This record gives sequence, C-alpha cells and structure tokens, in this order.
Amino acid sequence: ASRVESFYATSQNKILQEPLVEHINSNPNAGWKAEMNSRFSNYTVQQFKRLLGVLPTPKNVIENVPVRVYPKGLNLPKQFDAREGHCGSCWAFGAAEALSDRFCIHFNVNVTLSENDLVACCGFMCGDGCDGGYPLAAWQYFISNGVVTAECDPYFDNAGCAHPGCEPLYPTPRCEKQCKDQNQKWGESKRYSATAYNVGSKPYDIMAEVFTNGPVEVAFSVFEDFAHYKSGVYKYTKGDYLGGHAVKLIGWGTTDDGIDYWIVANSWNRSWGENGYFKIVRGTNDCGIEEDVVAGMPSTKNLV
Repeated sequence: ASRVESFYATSQNKILQEPLVEHINSNPNAGWKAEMNSRFSNYTVQQFKRLLGVLPTPKNVIENVPVRVYPKGLNLPKQFDAREGHCGSCWAFGAAEALSDRFCIHFNVNVTLSENDLVACCGFMCGDGCDGGYPLAAWQYFISNGVVTAECDPYFDNAGCAHPGCEPLYPTPRCEKQCKDQNQKWGESKRYSATAYNVGSKPYDIMAEVFTNGPVEVAFSVFEDFAHYKSGVYKYTKGDYLGGHAVKLIGWGTTDDGIDYWIVANSWNRSWGENGYFKIVRGTNDCGIEEDVVAGMPSTKNLV
C-alpha cells in the first residue's frame, strides 16, 4: 500500500490525513482542492461512517416503482442552479429538502419540512433511523403518512438528533407525534407527496427532471478523499469506500476547462465544502451519483 492508503488501517484513526490532502492538491489533474476540514477535525473513521446513512434498498421497496425518463429535444440550458429560481439521517435530509423546494416551485408555498418526523417516525419501512435508511422509502412515506413542518418538529432540538442529523453519540429520536410548538397540531402540519419515483440514470433525464420539477435526491458512494473536499469539481481520486450518502442535486454546469459537473447540497453544514455545497463530475456516473435518483411531486392535500 502507498503512504496515503496505509493510514486507514483501523476505524479508530482520524478521518482527515495531511498526506491525502497533499496528494490531491499536488495533482494537477485532480480537478478539485482538498483541505483538513474543521468540520471533521476530531472525527475518527468510524464516527465519519456514522454520517453515511444510505442502506441498500430492499427489492420489495423498489418493485413497481415507476422510472421517469424524458423525450429528447427539451431545450435545457448549459447551466442551471435551482437556488436562483447530516449524517446517518442523510436519507431523510435529502428527501425533506427536495420536497420542501418542490412545494415552493409548484405551489409557491414556502415551507421547511421535518427530517425529524422521517427519522423518528417512519420506522422499519424506511430502514433504521439514525443508523441509515432507504431514500426511495422516504418519498413513499410522504405519500402515505405525510411529513410535518420543521416548525412543528425541528431537527435542531436537544433530544435525539443534533443538526446535521445523527451525530455519533445520538440515538434515533423517539416518535412522539406532537408538535414542539403547542399552538400547532401534528395532523394539521402534515404535508404530502402525490408520487414517488426513480429518475432515469442518463444525465439528460436527471437534468430534465431538475429543470422541470425541481431538485432531486441522489445517493452516491463516499470514499475517504471526499471528507477532505474543499472546492472544485470532485471526482474520486484515492481512498477506501466508507458508505452510501444521500444528498440533494440542484443543478449543473461546465467549468471553463470544459468539465461537466452537478451542483449538490450536502447536509454537513456550511463550514464544509463550498458553503455546504459541492460539485461532482457529470456524465461518468462517478461514485454512482447518477444511478440512484429519486423524487416525487408535492400534493395539495392538507394545504390551506
């Protein structure tokens, strides 16, 4: 093993390693910059793995789920960013964020939905709370059970999950089905999705979906180098596989050097990456970013 790879022999080692940062930053073809990110300065490999909460989706969850593809010929822009228009619970974060955005886009309703409702209350249908879940199942839960607003059930509470999501020491919060704000009723603050579907894995289909309907949830494989991301267009460079992670894909673009990329919102707070976002190379399915794309359309049910 090389000097860089041999560092990760045990899960108790620190996730951040200077030699890995030097390896990436001295490589002119890497396309991205690495740093010793303060967000993870005290994390071991094992603790970092707790933030990667995507479990392999069981066959019975995927069965009969439609796959949305788009006819050729849509006039898609060369670049697009939906902003201009956490964690082992990342599977919940990506879904709630994307559905929140879609309520704004389709109904002009400004609402932030509760990841806590999903993590605590979806139960076995969605996986295992803070220890991981299935992104698609989150969208199916939005149809059957709905999800309350973050005002009703905030993610920043002291019990259970501290943002972003399930830090190493926090168990899955209890499902209490009561708003923290006494003036709000749980049932009345539920918002629903009308549909849940996979999106085709061709970049064109993903772009068309985001452009037409809003941000999507994507799952991808995280390797050791990703923890060190600072800026630029990430592509896998070096390190072992650590786990699956779910995030919100919001747009795309192309660098001056002609590198196509996706724009993605992470759940690791703004101190990480490009103010909490990252870019990843588009069109090569790097780290599986294009093969597990899920979304749904918001419902008017329960909207005042």
